[in-house]
Amino acid sequence: MSRIKAAVCHEFGQPFVIEDIEIRSPIDGEVEVTLAACAICHSDITYAEGHWGGSLPAVYGHEAAGTVTAVGPNTKGVNLGDNVVVTLIRSCGTCPSCSAARPTNCEEGYDGDLGPIKTAEGGKLHQAMACGGFAEKVVVDSSQVVTLPDGIGMEAASLLACGVITGIGAVVNAAKVRPGQDVVVIGAGGVGLNAIQGAAIAGARRIVAVDMEPSKLDVAREFGATDAVLASTDKPWREAKAAMGRGADAVLVTVGVAPVYDQAPRYLAKGGNIVMVGMPASGAFSSYEAANFAAAGQGMIGSKMGDVVIKRDIPWMVDLYKQGRLKLDELISGTWTLDQINDAITDTKTGAAKRNVIVF
Repeated sequence: MSRIKAAVCHEFGQPFVIEDIEIRSPIDGEVEVTLAACAICHSDITYAEGHWGGSLPAVYGHEAAGTVTAVGPNTKGVNLGDNVVVTLIRSCGTCPSCSAARPTNCEEGYDGDLGPIKTAEGGKLHQAMACGGFAEKVVVDSSQVVTLPDGIGMEAASLLACGVITGIGAVVNAAKVRPGQDVVVIGAGGVGLNAIQGAAIAGARRIVAVDMEPSKLDVAREFGATDAVLASTDKPWREAKAAMGRGADAVLVTVGVAPVYDQAPRYLAKGGNIVMVGMPASGAFSSYEAANFAAAGQGMIGSKMGDVVIKRDIPWMVDLYKQGRLKLDELISGTWTLDQINDAITDTKTGAAKRNVIVF
């Protein structure tokens, strides 16, 4: 065991405590990564506020990048000194979902209470989302990391662990948007901006961003939105349809707000699909008139982490970034130290930030 600093959540809804914790060495198939950067995702905040339950005390953080500093036995494809993206997508590689190239739905469970970290006194400490990236180091399964080439900084690379792959993947993998189709993206935050980028990369004809904040709509245009609609207007779907001349082939809901899901079908064309990306709090419900979906041949698709295969999709996105076709640096609103994490979370909760990044 070695000792590192981490931001620990002891009570839902309360500030994290920066303290020493213990982390063990990697075992079979695992790697130790000394982190350089870990971005703050709204999922971390939702968990820390108790909206999805979970075990405490816990270390959150799952959007990270760093350097491999130890390798366990029987670990393949990762070497000491490699710079890597660290994701929460832990996959066994052999279950029915993994065998069908859907590792985001791996059916082999993982108990973060039995993970590689403990309190300084040796007590239970939950490794949230199989990662625990709000710490100086992580020990994770090698399936969770992707080696990075030269030419990309750690802060930008960390965003590829969640927000970028979730947004772009929802477009290309879940919605399977084709050139010439029309897309509505509800929510122009970190994930929404990447869905907008993904729609542009996929060749969408019209990309309509919908958000409550005019400033976010301005940013959405910078990331590829062709049109922007203020969600607070009366019946905003009418303005969106006017911009497209029809309903959307795909409506991506990137905010975790149940009432938004109630409105999403109003933006759809016949035969279109709602892609459910944002995750509301546990117990939140939405309702639909089922006959309308059946009559119009419409559908709803859940998309977890963009349905990505990280060792296929992250190298593709890195290449797009190096070509100047994918914005990553522009997503970073601010950088903070681990000691400043509570301030960074407060700033993230205002909704103004695209992505705040903890740097080590």
